[in-house]
Amino acid sequence: MEADSPEVVDVHVKARRSYYAGHLPESELAEWETSVRASGYRFDSPGLVWLCADVDGVVAGFALVKGDELLQVQVAPAFWGRGVGGALHDACVAVWRDAGSTTARLDVFEPNARARRFYAAKGWREEHVGEGPHPHVRMVFDVPPPVWVPPPTR
Repeated sequence: MEADSPEVVDVHVKARRSYYAGHLPESELAEWETSVRASGYRFDSPGLVWLCADVDGVVAGFALVKGDELLQVQVAPAFWGRGVGGALHDACVAVWRDAGSTTARLDVFEPNARARRFYAAKGWREEHVGEGPHPHVRMVFDVPPPVWVPPPTR
């Protein structure tokens, strides 16, 4: 996966620019982009679970989980509406179930209505809105228990 870092960074840059455009100064977005493109991402950081979505050999999106926190779900705009975000979300739920988590949390940029609608449709509820230059909404999700499927009868 280390070799895919430039592709993951590219997904993150395109997604982040889509929801921060018009809300943050271009100079701030450009400075962040330069920094993240120069440093890339490390996939071996303790406690982090990276989940990557590949569509026909192209990195379409990724999610980053740490404990019961959803740190990021990023989908390249070219793949919006194709189920990539939903598949990544389902994979995150599986990570939390496997870890025994019953509740998950995330912060989403307050003006990012698209993301807020996505998470609400997945069962997340808004807890509070933070203040500041980059206001975020804290959202909470009750991790559903695993569904028990009886073994087939013979």
